[in-house]
Order: sequence, then C-alpha cells, then structure tokens
Amino acid sequence: MWRVAARSLRRTGARRWQKRLPRPGPGSLCCSPMQTPGAVAARGLSSTAPTVRFSPAARSLFDEPLAIAVQGLSPRQQVTLRTSLQDETGELFEACARYQVEDDGELDLARCPALPGGSFSGLEPMGLLWALQPQKPFWRLVKRDVRTPLRLLLEVFEGHGPPPGRLLAQAEHERVFLRDGVQRVPVREGRIRATLFLPPGNGPFPGIIDIYGTGGGLPEYRACLLASYGFAVLALAYYGYEDLPKDMKEFHLEYFEEAINYMLQHRQVKGPGIGLLGISKGGDLCLSMASFLKGITATALINGSVANVGAVLRYKDVTIPPLGINASRVKFNESGVADIIDVLNNPLEGPDRRSFIPLEKAECRFLFIVGQDDRNWKSEFFAVEGSKRLQAHGKAKPEIICYHGAGHYIEPPFFPMCAASMHLLVGRPVVWGGEPKAHCEAQVDAWQQIRAFFHKHLAGTLSGISNKL
Repeated sequence: MWRVAARSLRRTGARRWQKRLPRPGPGSLCCSPMQTPGAVAARGLSSTAPTVRFSPAARSLFDEPLAIAVQGLSPRQQVTLRTSLQDETGELFEACARYQVEDDGELDLARCPALPGGSFSGLEPMGLLWALQPQKPFWRLVKRDVRTPLRLLLEVFEGHGPPPGRLLAQAEHERVFLRDGVQRVPVREGRIRATLFLPPGNGPFPGIIDIYGTGGGLPEYRACLLASYGFAVLALAYYGYEDLPKDMKEFHLEYFEEAINYMLQHRQVKGPGIGLLGISKGGDLCLSMASFLKGITATALINGSVANVGAVLRYKDVTIPPLGINASRVKFNESGVADIIDVLNNPLEGPDRRSFIPLEKAECRFLFIVGQDDRNWKSEFFAVEGSKRLQAHGKAKPEIICYHGAGHYIEPPFFPMCAASMHLLVGRPVVWGGEPKAHCEAQVDAWQQIRAFFHKHLAGTLSGISNKL
C-alpha cells in the first residue's frame, strides 16, 4: 500500500498530549539545574515563586510525550519559556517560545498556543522539545550511552525579550532511554559486535536487528527504545567500531548472516523469523540481507535505497558494486552547505543496474518509510521502484508511507530535526532536508507504523506493551 501520511498529530497522537496537569500540592516542583526534580524552589527565587509542572513528574522515556505547565503566574502575564539540554559532548541545544498566561494564572502548553517570535508558534505541546536546535552549527543530537539520561532544563522568564526578563521559575526533567526492566546485553560472539536489548517479562520475544547508516559505530538509542514495546532488539555495528573495518570500502553479508543466526538461536527470541530495521545505508544493507539470507520475516526501511551504495557488497560468489556517483552534480547553498540529492546515478540505467539489489528474492514483507523532503537521496523514487520490481516478480506489494515535509533522519519521536550536518563520506556538511514541525509529526507517526508493522508480521498482534516507565 502506498499512501501519504501528512496527517496532523492533533488528529492522531496529539490527543495523548492534551491532558490537564494536576494542581500543585504542598511544596513546589521548581528546581535549579543542580537540584533534583521535586526540590522546593530554584535558588534565588522566593518560596512563592511560580512553579513548573511536568507530567510525568521527574523522568520519562525519550519517545514519551511530556506535558508541561507553569502555575502561579499573573493572569494574562506575558512570559517566555526556554528549554535547553547538553549532549554528552557538552554541546548545547536550545528552544524558546512566547506565551500569554490564561486568566487563571496557569500556562498549560496543551491549551495555550505559542505566540510568534520564538522557535515556533501555535498550539504545540511538545514544541519546546522538537524545536531544540544546536548552538554549534551542523551538529546533530545523538545519544551514545543509553544508560544515562539527557537532562532537560526549562526556564520561565518575564516578558518577551530579548534580552530575557527576570527569571521566574526553572525546573529539570530527565529524558531516559533505557526503560526500567529492559536488559542491555553487550554481544561479542564470533565476529559479532552488537548490543542486545531484552524487554521486561517472560520471553521469547519477537526479534529485530537494528542497523544505522554511514556514521559507523554502535548506536543503541533506537534499539533500546524499541525494546520497551516488547521486542528483543539487536543494535548491530558493522564498521568503525572496535575491531570491525575502519571505513566503508567492502562489506561481506556473512557477517550479517552471523548476526541473524545469533538471534534465531537465542532462547529469548521468538521464531521462526526475525525483523530488520535500517535507516539510510542501513536500509540497503537490510534489503541485501533480506534478499540473500534466510530467517527474515519483515523488513522496514527508513529513507533507504534499493541499490547498494557506498561500498562493494559480497556474499559467497556474488558481488554487488556500489551505485555510481557524479560529484559534478553536487550543489552548494549560500552558506557552502552541499546538496547531494542528485549525486547518485540512476540504478535503472546502464552499468548501474548491477547495483540494484535483487529484492525479489526476499521471502518477507516490506515497509518503506519515506521523507518526501529527503535531500540525501531520492528515497521516494527508490521505494516506488522497489515496489514495481517486487510486483513484477509476483511478490506482495510493499507498504509505502510518505511524509510530506520530512527530511532524511527520521528518528524516534521528539528528536530535534537535523537540517544539516557533517557527512562522513562527503567530508563536509550536507543538507538533510525537512521542515521541523512536519518532520516531528512524521517521526511520531512513523514510530507507531514501524511498531505496528513488526507486531503484525512477527508477533501476529497489532499493538505492544506500554512504554511508560
């Protein structure tokens, strides 16, 4: 099925955000960056200062909606709210929004629209999270150690500045990645370099292998969040990590076959097959795995290619060359940032047809998640051509979900959109595409679609366990 998911979160997931926060009880939940959540008052503020209220109160999973309100303000008062967090390298991300308090002295972001002049405007209960932007140019928010939280600081200032007015309240909230009860198991068996996340409860669980793109290393944050929904998820490294290859020159599917067999033989993984989830370069690796290897039941690609890209791929006596490129097709904007969407050759033409992955050999169901403003490559074209090839060989039509205004990096919900950052293969910043609000909505919906796809084809159900802490 091919459909465009341009729906507003106000008609889908946003209703979950529209809950009213409880009135404050005795004591204040306002705290300074050095205090624990639930402390009485921020340093320098009186005991009668306005208070920030979060729901959940102290900590929440990163992909979980967070309700925000400020209480104890003056009716119709003008205030500015600013959120900030530091990643593990110390780089700062910030967002701000201007509001006018309601007549009862309460500012509830589920009911009060942001006024023009900040990072966003309109009724956006999660805007102060998805609108976070790096203060360092071309920087992307990633989580390297999922065992530690990201700490979100919310500050409330008087007036609409700039400069910021008097600080009225501040509070801190932890956004965590590893749900209570989820097991994190480093895997170093044979050549495999990975981390397995097992959900709480009694298994076996539907199994998924999660593969990222050209950044290399071992990203774990998507895998551990996905495990919160009842999946056993293996975050798999394939280069640029420990003793794996240091760069993208040549990959052998035998390595990935070893990872599949590890999952199929694990006593906590439910058979008879597993799922694959890949983004960008990880997407075409998943397609190759599904095409040549056994034991795959469902494969989901996020802005993936149907041609092999970036490196030679080998399996036994089969060699698939990388899709050709033409560097003269790179464009540069006024800031010198590269637009590489036209760099790859067409895999339907000439010798580049050898790079087209023979996905018709796969014995699994496919889901293509497509950002229609992806500037890394032509994801929608790839998805459509993949669908044509599958159907031409009598295979089931894949599900294609297109998101208007979404860029390349469709991450789990509430990750800030990365408009441009360094591309390791290009060696300079490239534009990834996307419009922040539409991209955020795409991430929320795509996360639901991916989970439903795997529950349907791996577990035979349409929903998973709650992800709440």
